[in-house]
Amino acid sequence: MNLDAQWIVGFTDGEGCFHIGISKHSDMTLGVQVLPEFTIVQHARDVKVLYAIKAFFGCGVVRKNHGDRMCWRVRKLQDLKARIIPFFDQHDLKTIKRQDYLAFRKVVEAVSARQHLDADGLKQIMKIAERMNRGRIHENDLGKVKSSPS
Repeated sequence: MNLDAQWIVGFTDGEGCFHIGISKHSDMTLGVQVLPEFTIVQHARDVKVLYAIKAFFGCGVVRKNHGDRMCWRVRKLQDLKARIIPFFDQHDLKTIKRQDYLAFRKVVEAVSARQHLDADGLKQIMKIAERMNRGRIHENDLGKVKSSPS
């Protein structure tokens, strides 16, 4: 299956999700893990399109999502920075998803700069993430963020 860039953009506008996972994780410096993730979900009957997208970008994994759904997911920071972000910088999304992408890109840049390891940087990331998609992440949901080590 050969896919072109504009098809990928349109498909992502309809089916893609730029997500910032933020969860408690006691082993992390501030007790919180930040996990940027780009995902496209499809019914299992259309899994071949997910494998074609994976081949197009040359990264990510195809996995079972929920029930009869499959997903192609990219979490590896290096792949997000080297493949996903440059693609969507060059090929603009057309829907409101572009705003989620721009926020996502800011968070990936912040995590790359290790700002998530600093309390102020983490709070900025959380503010960006709470404005994305439909889900909302609030500092109160995670409990008090640990202070940066001295």
